Amino acid sequence: MPPTDTSAHATPGRVAGIDFGTVRIGIALSDSRRTLASPFENYTRRSPQADGAYLARLARKEQVSLFVVGLPVRQDGQESKKSLEVRRFGQWLKETTGVPVEYFDERFTSREAQQILGAAALSKQRRKERLDMLAAQILLTAYLEAPGRNSASAPLDD
Repeated sequence: MPPTDTSAHATPGRVAGIDFGTVRIGIALSDSRRTLASPFENYTRRSPQADGAYLARLARKEQVSLFVVGLPVRQDGQESKKSLEVRRFGQWLKETTGVPVEYFDERFTSREAQQILGAAALSKQRRKERLDMLAAQILLTAYLEAPGRNSASAPLDD
């Protein structure tokens, strides 16, 4: 009998991709089989309490069993001050929702989203409205397709 995988990968439920921002959070969701990622929405941040209530409700309503938070890293793969801010957010998200959090390299997701939206026949306002959730979808798609899926999920050393 093979060993049982107790990681978040084995837990049934959807994965939510998070494109962290201090003003807006882009959100994408996987299907229940974790094969497709779709943009869900952009959430405009309000306060820690309102944000926590919204994200906990999202996790329950959409049956999210894992959050994948985009981790900004430099071109050379090193983490930055923004990476620390994202890791603090991820820890808060886990504590607030009770849902495991993994981090995934988000290099180029916003740039790719901008290129896709730039090619679409959308107004500047419509492109702006879609940017963060499209970046979250690109991040989540890359995560779902990545072998091993853990490339940036290790905790920071103290």
